[in-house]
Amino acid sequence: MIIPDEQVDSIKEKIIQQINSTFPEDKKNFAIQQIQNMNKQQLESFLVENKLIKTQESPEKCIFCSIVSGEIPSYKINENKDAIAILEINPISKGHSLVIPKQHIESKEKLSKETLDLANQVSEIMKKQLKPKEVKISFANILGHEIINILPVYNNEDMNSPRQKTNPEELKELQEKLQKKEAKQEIKEKPKEKEKPQEINEKNTWLPKRIP
Repeated sequence: MIIPDEQVDSIKEKIIQQINSTFPEDKKNFAIQQIQNMNKQQLESFLVENKLIKTQESPEKCIFCSIVSGEIPSYKINENKDAIAILEINPISKGHSLVIPKQHIESKEKLSKETLDLANQVSEIMKKQLKPKEVKISFANILGHEIINILPVYNNEDMNSPRQKTNPEELKELQEKLQKKEAKQEIKEKPKEKEKPQEINEKNTWLPKRIP
């Protein structure tokens, strides 16, 4: 068995994202319906046949490696030398994002400091830009690729909460907001005090000598 039961829906979501981004309009609905109706065994076969999963017989890129390489489109919000951060297209809450190592890292223990730093950086930007009650960071392993979930919490959301539908316009707007390196802080300038008129006196004023 390749795919754990709890990962089937997430993998289907990633494939549907690629269909929405690359398929002609007249073929999208049929292709999406096919993916949605697949059972786990059919999904595994589809992934292997399309070289979207790593196996001993087929060591090609997994879905997350394809996202990193740009073969599968994504809404990237940040990046460093070891990882990228992208928006989840079917998020649990507004701003739900994934940090994906650029290498096919297979366990949490092998994640680099730079990957963890990126997760923390994205978390801090979310706090400033989206104003959630808190931001939860959790680890997951899908198809042997370790990823990090960054989940803003506005009510009582967790990783088992229902997912939301989003559209490209909403994701693009959110992408632009979260791509800012730092949340800009408004600095209120103190009003300048009115300068008092200078007192005129003999020491600071020059007057021409009176001409008789």
